[in-house]
Amino acid sequence: MGQAPAYRTTAFCMPACWALAALAALTVLRLVVAAIAPLAPDEAYYWVWSRALAAGYPDHPPMVALWIRLGTSLAGDGPLGIRLLGPLSVAVASLLLADAAEHLVPNRKAGLHAAVMLNATLLFGVGAVMMTPDAPLLVFWTACLWALARVPRHSRESGGSGGAGFGWWLAVGLFGGLAMASKYTAALLWFGIMLWLLVTPSMRTWLRAPAPWLGKVLGGAVFLPTLIWNADHGWTSFVRQGGRLGDWHPGNAFRFLGELIIGQIGLVTPLIFAFCVGGVVIAARRAWRTREPAWTLLAVMTLPGAVLFMQHVLGDRVQGNWPAVIYPAAAIAAAGLTSSVWQRLWLPSVALGFAITLLVYLHATVAPLPVPIRFDPSVLQLAGWNTLAEQADAIRQREGASYVAADQYGVAAQLARNLPPGVMAVGVEPRWALFNLPRASLAGRVGILVTTNRLDGSTAPWSSIMPTGTAVRQRGAAAVETYRLYRVTTVSDPSDAVVLPRPGH
Repeated sequence: MGQAPAYRTTAFCMPACWALAALAALTVLRLVVAAIAPLAPDEAYYWVWSRALAAGYPDHPPMVALWIRLGTSLAGDGPLGIRLLGPLSVAVASLLLADAAEHLVPNRKAGLHAAVMLNATLLFGVGAVMMTPDAPLLVFWTACLWALARVPRHSRESGGSGGAGFGWWLAVGLFGGLAMASKYTAALLWFGIMLWLLVTPSMRTWLRAPAPWLGKVLGGAVFLPTLIWNADHGWTSFVRQGGRLGDWHPGNAFRFLGELIIGQIGLVTPLIFAFCVGGVVIAARRAWRTREPAWTLLAVMTLPGAVLFMQHVLGDRVQGNWPAVIYPAAAIAAAGLTSSVWQRLWLPSVALGFAITLLVYLHATVAPLPVPIRFDPSVLQLAGWNTLAEQADAIRQREGASYVAADQYGVAAQLARNLPPGVMAVGVEPRWALFNLPRASLAGRVGILVTTNRLDGSTAPWSSIMPTGTAVRQRGAAAVETYRLYRVTTVSDPSDAVVLPRPGH
């Protein structure tokens, strides 16, 4: 065969080159925002995890702690080090998503459209610069979807014998296990894979092949340390997360459902949310009518999660970030919408998404918008932790206290990061007993307790509690939140009081 004409090669390469350049620029922007924006309490808390590495924690599996530990070893203990792997990994996940889309919905520019849509959502725009368990979860979820996208082709080539797809099934198991080691929501991924094999006639032959089962064993081996940690600690994180499934408050269901839908429209941005809903509907319809492996895969990677979160509103509200796992497959399905209406809406939808995300970036870093504080989640989460630490330390010095303690994990972690060097920060809460952190020797020593609670009289573990004033977390001259401070002593060392790590130590 002759060589392809130069103009065809150029025409093929130019869109890809421009897309890669845009992704690189977006990643640089996200790294800048990650370096400038203050840490949220959960991020400070996960940074504490990274200084006490373990196979599990009271709230989640350990992957976020490992990512932060790697990031801080490369870029220091500041916000950029903590968040470093977020923007970089989302860039890699974008490339994997684009490639998966080209395999699942070929000949429609689905790869470019899916990756751009997902990056244009506020959910992923903010998630890329905030280091939470969702960051590694979404990356490994997308990587698993990328590996699964290869399986139908190998199924056709091998007639379902399993030989040609062996390596891809191992990749599915590896990435699925890493997703489970990131957040327990990844159980939906494993459920979707099994459902896909069961309901797709052309895929059922894989159930008799060793490759998928070996992949499952590999994924289980990756997750096994977290399982062992839970067994050794009273299944604490399983109980904490699984306990939500038993909640039942149907009287609030309509309110929680409304919050869920409005929250998703806001976080995904309105037009892209419409695209994703349309894509999932098309995927479900084609899966039901034809059982095509590609469309069925997209359906089982979206619908079970949607049903689960809709069911959850019968007991409690769904946090806005929880349904994020639905959107990689939903974006691919949305890229398969071919009607002229959808085609005309694509550019406005991504333009609106990027504009909203850029506005949020500016608001959180250099150009705050005049939004009332009570309606501004970025201020409520990010602002004023340094002022709180300064005021708490001033009262510590006035009272002759030797440490500052907090009975809420987010406040304790922020104090550990913001108190002056040399001041001991103490976390006092039952969860801290499960951490590999030094136990605090507090007996006979005076401390300052920072809390939002009103404490009267003797409250365990304190033998003496005396109000000593208040401290205010501020943005400029405006108060964000007020805290009560108490002068405390104890006659014995509390079992759940630990010395928290400090930056640079």
